Amino acid sequence: MATIIYPSPIFGPVHSRRLGISLGINLMPPDGKICTFDCVYCECGFNKDFRPALPRPPRLVVANKLEEKLKEMSTKPETQPDVLTFAGNGEPTAHPDFADIIDDTIRLRDKYCPKAKISVLSNSTYIHKEAVREALMKVDNNILKLDTVDANYIRKVDRPTSQRYNVEEIVENMKCFKGHLIIQTMFLKGTANGENVDNTGEAFISPWLEAIKSIAPHEVMIYTIDRETPDHGLLKASPEELDAIRDRVAAEGIRCTASY
Repeated sequence: MATIIYPSPIFGPVHSRRLGISLGINLMPPDGKICTFDCVYCECGFNKDFRPALPRPPRLVVANKLEEKLKEMSTKPETQPDVLTFAGNGEPTAHPDFADIIDDTIRLRDKYCPKAKISVLSNSTYIHKEAVREALMKVDNNILKLDTVDANYIRKVDRPTSQRYNVEEIVENMKCFKGHLIIQTMFLKGTANGENVDNTGEAFISPWLEAIKSIAPHEVMIYTIDRETPDHGLLKASPEELDAIRDRVAAEGIRCTASY
């Protein structure tokens, strides 16, 4: 089974297809995965297979380790990060001190690498919380997942751990950012648990595009699987399919990038 369990709280830097040289900030335990989604394509594997025994890193530990790494990187101009990215073994906004950690990160970024952007990769499940929304408004790249607006597809592929997940509410909460967000969407093909998971067809693209227009993000990032996935029936969307979707988003006046 394919898995990447990231160190915590700091990992990398790594090269991101979409963000450049990225220093990772992982607010989940270093020995497993905690996530409000259980995506069939997650590079960290399925939730049930990687239950952590250790806790999330406390706020002070995150700040100290980040400052230590940024000090080290600041001595070598060629290693300066393009971005500080909240990602890793689960949903970063689920950390109870997420808002305060964002404030710490902004302070340290301004001190050691003021040109770097701060990015948060989120599955959007906590954006109903005012403190989380306020924190995300402070970062440069507020990257929120919306793979589809089809509830059945979400249950098959993104697999929210809460029965209360409602994609219509997610879309409405995304509108609260008034354009200060980047929508990130995974397009793929193949099967998961024997069921078709191709979301590149018109039945998925058209309602997704309408939702994108209503949210009015300043950018959309579409991509497909790049690493081995825990469900081995999945297939990549083709460059031609991604380009066609990208062009439809761009035709609505919204910047869109495609990563193959």
